[in-house]
Amino acid sequence: MRNVTVAAAQMGPVNRSDSRSVVMDRLIAMMETASRRGADLVVYPELALTTFFPRWFIEDDVELDAFYEREMPGPDTAPLFDKAKQLGIGFNVGFAELTPKGERFNTSILVGPDGTLLGKYRKIHLPGHPEHEPWRAFQHLEKRYFQPGNLGFRVFDGFGGRIGMCICNDRRWPETYRVMGLQGVEMVLLGFNTPIHNPPAPEHDRLSWHHNTLVMQSGAYQNACFVVGVSKAGMEEGVHHMGGTQIIAPTGETIAVVTGEGDEVITADCDLDLCRSYRESVFAFERHREPDSYKLITGTKGCVTPGEAKRIDSALARED
Repeated sequence: MRNVTVAAAQMGPVNRSDSRSVVMDRLIAMMETASRRGADLVVYPELALTTFFPRWFIEDDVELDAFYEREMPGPDTAPLFDKAKQLGIGFNVGFAELTPKGERFNTSILVGPDGTLLGKYRKIHLPGHPEHEPWRAFQHLEKRYFQPGNLGFRVFDGFGGRIGMCICNDRRWPETYRVMGLQGVEMVLLGFNTPIHNPPAPEHDRLSWHHNTLVMQSGAYQNACFVVGVSKAGMEEGVHHMGGTQIIAPTGETIAVVTGEGDEVITADCDLDLCRSYRESVFAFERHREPDSYKLITGTKGCVTPGEAKRIDSALARED
């Protein structure tokens, strides 16, 4: 057995007025809970250090910049790193990143139990819209405040296995899991902030929890890995976040799930050797995948006509 005890640390609402120190206290309290339960690794949500600021149209750069981290750890976040080293526990946390070049990313990092930075991921599938749309009940301006990630879907060795990261909307795209699956990922760490209400498509609202669980369970099963999905939850600045934090096994089964919409820690003992059972049978990629038949996946970004599809993948035009 290669056992990793992982803790998913769901957060209740973070107010716009909450200071970093207030948020740090909450993160540290959950880390201490995770440590008492024997966790090797604690996973926090997307943009865990602030309220979900893309819901507002912000024109003042000084006001906007206050939501971003310029270094990690920095003066405000060092206490989390110090506590993790003291407890000997690793963590994954999401935040808004402002680089020295002025680039803005929705980012998460993986930190080892000794405080070493093991990996960084920058969100690739940015949802929402770039322009001011005041007709919405709330806005979703990730495409305005962030640029698509430029580090790819990497995996990192740590905690006795192979760990990958993605963020929120990434979880809805099968390519996210498959690229990491092709690198032998054994556990995917996934923070998210998802409102129940979808202003452009309110008919989806009743299915928010179902869709959230569906995409993570299918990603876990089809790529023979654990998925740790961790949410911000509850009514944050007038917007109801769905929660849905859960830990999923390579079987596709949810093995731990939250009970509420506040700060809550759930844990699961994950035997990474369970991944092998599926990776060497049903999903033995090297025996069963046929990548020559998937040319449309990288040959086009959006839907195309059958005629254009045939130009991209000549096999679709065969007559025999």
